[in-house]
Amino acid sequence: MFGAYPNSFNPKTKIKYTIPLNIVREKTKVKIVVFDILGKEITTLVNEYQNTGNYEVEFSAEELTSGVYFYKLLA
Repeated sequence: MFGAYPNSFNPKTKIKYTIPLNIVREKTKVKIVVFDILGKEITTLVNEYQNTGNYEVEFSAEELTSGVYFYKLLA
């Protein structure tokens, strides 16, 4: 489960996500990468092992040109 807020007109947004309990109860490798509209990787927000639970990370586009950005969450 994940989501981003506030709306797309703000230079900062918070990405919330949940790591569910896995069968072997081990930490989960989590990676969140931001891409521009052309598919170019802009930044990696998270790249670590995390325990089960709720998380939040902030993405700031203040230094980037205006446009549409996507993020990809891998776990």
